[in-house]
Amino acid sequence: MDFKELAIYANLFMTVFLVLMLYGYIIHLYRSEKRGEKDYEKYGKIALDDEIDSKPIEEDPSAENKKEE
Repeated sequence: MDFKELAIYANLFMTVFLVLMLYGYIIHLYRSEKRGEKDYEKYGKIALDDEIDSKPIEEDPSAENKKEE
């Protein structure tokens, strides 16, 4: 097995690995949105609603703790 053959196998392995990682990430996003853990569509609207006076996507939980103290 020479270097060219090894490079071809390494390229094929990395391509398959990265495709599997991409599909796994897409499935993770889909499942977490269906369970109601996160709504990723809100984050997609950040580019459209980019005004200084627009409300935040998520409230900062540490800010609430500071208000209580």
